[in-house]
Amino acid sequence: MRYKPRVYRALYWLLLRHLPAEATHKVSFALLRAAVVVPGVRQALRALFTFTAPELAVRALGLQFPSPVGLAAGFDKDAKGIKALQTLGFGFVEIGTVTAEGQPGNPKPRLFRLTDDRALLNRMGFNNDGARAAAARLVHRPAGVVGVNIGKTKRVEEADALGDYRASSELLAPHADYMVVNVSSPNTPGLRNLQAIDKLRPLLIEVRQACDRASPLRRVPLLVKIAPDLNDDDVDAVADLAVELKLDGIIATNTTINRDGLRTPAARVAALGAGGISGAPVAARSLVVLQRSRARVGSQMCIISVGGIETGADAWARITAGATLVQGYTGFVYGGPAWAKRISRELQQKVRAAGLTTIEQAIGSAAPPNVQAA
Repeated sequence: MRYKPRVYRALYWLLLRHLPAEATHKVSFALLRAAVVVPGVRQALRALFTFTAPELAVRALGLQFPSPVGLAAGFDKDAKGIKALQTLGFGFVEIGTVTAEGQPGNPKPRLFRLTDDRALLNRMGFNNDGARAAAARLVHRPAGVVGVNIGKTKRVEEADALGDYRASSELLAPHADYMVVNVSSPNTPGLRNLQAIDKLRPLLIEVRQACDRASPLRRVPLLVKIAPDLNDDDVDAVADLAVELKLDGIIATNTTINRDGLRTPAARVAALGAGGISGAPVAARSLVVLQRSRARVGSQMCIISVGGIETGADAWARITAGATLVQGYTGFVYGGPAWAKRISRELQQKVRAAGLTTIEQAIGSAAPPNVQAA
């Protein structure tokens, strides 16, 4: 049996786009999780949606990734469906954002489609069951690369953020292949203030130390996720801090609060209210942040690029600009279950067309010579 993407596109345009976005996500994710426990279904889904090729393997963060195409945080906030998502061809899955304490998030509705822009607007507010619940699920996680993204509990004041992130780190680091400090969501009051260097430095030091205490026999790679709305000087400053603190990587970028240039009528966007926009509208800025970050950190640090990646050509552009790995979320929502497979196949074609033997050779190949990957 061969999956036909046009079937999903027809289903999306005829039905799914008319249903509430969060309810659609909840139901479809629950159905996928239920399906993979049926004997034989998991294997069938893997056969249908996974594309493997030796050219796509990437060594990064001390880990082996079968593909550079991953699922960004936000889809599986509570580590409930890692096994299910792995059947859809992702080279790695990042869960979260997880907070130290469970919380319901912002009032509904809080997730909206901007179909004309191939975008989503969300103000979810880190709804999740909390770090202890996620850790209990991760104890039984399947093999494969799994990252854990942590953020600040909403009720915790900014002055107490270090302790909040510390608690999450100590619970989750033993079960994570890598950890991500999220200080860039626009949907938790005051969170983006933590991107200021004088606040970010002690926070990252605290999380690093907490991860080391919690996982003394295995150093857990640590990355920071930044916003596309930082100005260029602040992007450079965060990158310089990552080098100073010997972080393992940067994830660029989160959602944007910028509303400029949208095709969706401004009145409709305003009526939807506050929130971060993901998808195509953030693509250009995410690429710029990637390029600036790579220029500051040099060739060795891992940079994961996310934001507006829809096609294999988009992913290839990020990789040749300096991304070690790429992630998708909105592109996956609009592209359907075969999205990662399609991106991976197109990347293999790009590798071969460039006369390369592995995609690692393409990392930074379009960047200035002084920042190209070694």
